[in-house]
Amino acid sequence: MRRLLAPALISVLLASPAVAATCGNTSAGFDTWKQAFSAEAKRAGVRKAGLQALANAQYARRTIAADRNQKSFKYSLEKFMQVRGSSTIVAQGRKRKARNPDFYAALERKYGVPAGVLIAIHGMETAFGNYMGDSQVVSAIVTLTYDCRRSDFFRPHALGALKLVDQGAITPATLGAKHGELGHTQFLPGNALQYGQDWDGNGRVDFYNMGDALASTANYLRQKGWKPGKGYQPGEPNYPVLKQWNAATVYQQSLAIMGRQIDG
Repeated sequence: MRRLLAPALISVLLASPAVAATCGNTSAGFDTWKQAFSAEAKRAGVRKAGLQALANAQYARRTIAADRNQKSFKYSLEKFMQVRGSSTIVAQGRKRKARNPDFYAALERKYGVPAGVLIAIHGMETAFGNYMGDSQVVSAIVTLTYDCRRSDFFRPHALGALKLVDQGAITPATLGAKHGELGHTQFLPGNALQYGQDWDGNGRVDFYNMGDALASTANYLRQKGWKPGKGYQPGEPNYPVLKQWNAATVYQQSLAIMGRQIDG
């Protein structure tokens, strides 16, 4: 029976379509994987522009190198805050809040998130928009989805990036961080697609516009469980929500400390 079933089984398998794209840990299979992932993207609703962006995506070697060499989240809290320049973020953050109090007050009225938290995130992620990355978002996030280390985590963000291309929110040439994060507060594309807010009311969400980016950040935290008017220090209701933004404990602790210092 085994000898008779084997050829039949092989025939069935050969006739069946591929269920999913096969990941890889080198660039060798990237182009083949993209072709398979294109079918998955189509089923997920990605249209012509997004599919073309996928086809043109390049294997992002700098992204892979960065992903293999992450160190800062292993630091102590003191070292992490020193490396991230927390004292500078707090000093500049206080000035930013004082220069534009109505903007931050309006954000808090709508989303319930105080200025200190949003300013701390803005400072930590991009030094207040001064450095938003030099890697092509689509190529970076597609490469990370192909890479076997965390394919499942990055897959929805790759699909999100392709849909953002379809919407005209980004292009294949849009630059962001090495892991595909984009804009002032470095949203992963899937989160950008889901939580983006058009703060300036021009009909499009632009994560490279500070108002849209900070409103989107506040909306993300609110949707993740932020309770307006409640505290965000350790033991307080909103402290766990900070971990929704970044899972590293030292990042969560730093946001709580800097946010309190900025809010005064």
